[in-house]
Amino acid sequence: MIFPDYHGGSIANLMSSIALAMGGWETGYQPLARLDRERLGRVRNLVLLVVDGLGYLHLKEQAPHSVLFHHCVDSLTSVCPSTTATAIPTFLTGLPPQQHGLTGWFTYFVEVGAILTVLPYTTRLGRMPIDDRELNPRRLSGVPPIYDRLAAQSHLVIPDWIAGTTFNRAFTGAGRLRPYRGGLPGMIQGIAGAVDAGKGRNFIYAYWPEFDSLSHQHGVGSAEVAVHLAALDQAFAGLVERLRGTDTQLLVTADHGFVDTTPERTLRLSAHPELAETLMMPLCGEPRLAFCYVHPDRTGQFERYVTDRLGEAATLCRSAQLLNAGRFGLGAAHPRLHDRIGHYALLMKENYIITSELPGERPLSHIGVHGGLSSHEMYVPLISLDCNA
Repeated sequence: MIFPDYHGGSIANLMSSIALAMGGWETGYQPLARLDRERLGRVRNLVLLVVDGLGYLHLKEQAPHSVLFHHCVDSLTSVCPSTTATAIPTFLTGLPPQQHGLTGWFTYFVEVGAILTVLPYTTRLGRMPIDDRELNPRRLSGVPPIYDRLAAQSHLVIPDWIAGTTFNRAFTGAGRLRPYRGGLPGMIQGIAGAVDAGKGRNFIYAYWPEFDSLSHQHGVGSAEVAVHLAALDQAFAGLVERLRGTDTQLLVTADHGFVDTTPERTLRLSAHPELAETLMMPLCGEPRLAFCYVHPDRTGQFERYVTDRLGEAATLCRSAQLLNAGRFGLGAAHPRLHDRIGHYALLMKENYIITSELPGERPLSHIGVHGGLSSHEMYVPLISLDCNA
């Protein structure tokens, strides 16, 4: 199992480098030694492109001759769990789950007595949108967007179907939204437009979601993903040329990587009624790292069942152990973090997943999955390019 390296090798440390370079904000995490701190501190434009789902090992193994890998200077670890719902808030706030308190696609918020799907910002049961005037995502997180702490002008180059969502609006802050459409050309145009528009120093955050969606649907090892990666690499090469001479440092990373699973490696809670009856509520977190809320009178039954029946597929761990070992971050924890990680965690082995469905939910059918602690999920690339060089 690969755990986050918050002492200098994670995406939280990358955000520390950016925060120091573009505004002098100390996040509490060391900056990356691999990046030229002096260069970042004087560059006019700093672009961070996040390619959702692009794992370091996948890039190294499947596209070793790509332009992207040619400019890859290091690998970083994601956060825990290695998933969009915990990593994207790290990019938007500059802080890992230890501080932002968002712990997976399904997170139980004890203060409102409900499991929410964090990024769509709906209730889990019924998928009902939540009125942000009554309960804003920033209130649940408790930390402001990074754009409110930077001295530079910030731009968010985001797909138009994401830009206006409740969650994204909540963490835009002082940043300027630049929604794009039209696929890769639209994103490249959006980044270039932000570079051209800014008069002073600019931090530009760009997000590309399609690698992730294709990997979920077809599998990260599929032909469809390979074709897309080639197109992404070509677009990246075009972006580099477009930014020549603009005093821009271009960084590319990801929120997580992927593994492919199979129906045989999919454990459904409905097939394990003895386990289900020990739980106080549905599984939370991620299918690759599930947080379990166990009835206090049935902890022994729960532990025995997991150890005896699921030992081949999962490692059982008390959630407090993960918290105390610093798996979610360093320093003072979010005041509700303990509540949001349950009593136990199931750390899934190899390419196993575990799921539970509520009424109205379709069984998970993803081929590509993430959220776990394998090297393919945890390691993401650090790509860095001085566009003036």
